[in-house]
Amino acid sequence: MSAPLRPYRAEPVWVPWLFLSPFLLTFGVFLVWPLVQSCLLAFQQTFGPRSTAWVGLDNFTFMLGDPLFWKAVRNTFIFAAGSVFLQLPLSLGLALLLNRPGIKGRAFFRLIFFAPSLVGLVFVGLLFGLLFAPLTGLVNTVLHDLFPSFNPEFPWLQVHVMPALILAALWLYVGFNMVYFLAALQSVPPELMEAAALDGAGPWDRFRHVILPEIMPVATFVVLLSLLGSLQLFELPFVLLNGAGPDNRGLTIVMYLYNTGFVTGDLGYASAIGWALALLMAGFAVIQRWFNRRQEA
Repeated sequence: MSAPLRPYRAEPVWVPWLFLSPFLLTFGVFLVWPLVQSCLLAFQQTFGPRSTAWVGLDNFTFMLGDPLFWKAVRNTFIFAAGSVFLQLPLSLGLALLLNRPGIKGRAFFRLIFFAPSLVGLVFVGLLFGLLFAPLTGLVNTVLHDLFPSFNPEFPWLQVHVMPALILAALWLYVGFNMVYFLAALQSVPPELMEAAALDGAGPWDRFRHVILPEIMPVATFVVLLSLLGSLQLFELPFVLLNGAGPDNRGLTIVMYLYNTGFVTGDLGYASAIGWALALLMAGFAVIQRWFNRRQEA
């Protein structure tokens, strides 16, 4: 004889909230509260941590006429252009090369190209600081050996600031983005490639009309990822140049935010810069989403 069924007893409504409380508490303390505070600070001028004055939109008005802010924007966009128009084509080219079945040691080369992305930005900044060092740096030493007339004391980080930053980021992120493109290329249906080859399409036509449309969603995602990462650039120039570099040639938006908030102490203006950067990044995300929808339509 089976045991009698126990009557169903509903759990109290607060039980799910009890299990959610650690996440909600962490989310509120470390995300919601700082966002609200930074939004309020953007409309204030601070004179130390406990002295503030409400200034309304003055911080944003001052930002529009601040030449140092626009120099930081210009430097950041130059770096972002280097990431998109130089770094990503190289990543795609490496992915196309390593995706070919006839190449021996593909797994080894994939690991070699991806390995730099495993180290941190601080390490890369220190490494390239040594490479570009005057007189003792590897770059100057090799160039002087190849071209004896070249001055081995040439100060790369004083003259060519943005090319040095782009080159350091190129070494760091080419292999990282290559992995995304490799995953996209391996999802291209082989029958499409075979059909295009039977129709007489050459390598360029197959890439343009078969491969590129198939990997376009991943490509737009990688472009967005590179743009957002470039807009948040801070550690690499800060370590490589020991600051903003000569004449603020390495100044980025996030570095200007840091200098304004933690060096100058004007947390209000720094918050305004942060929200301007957040809106800029959100704009790029909206454009990427619109482009993807247009491609799917």
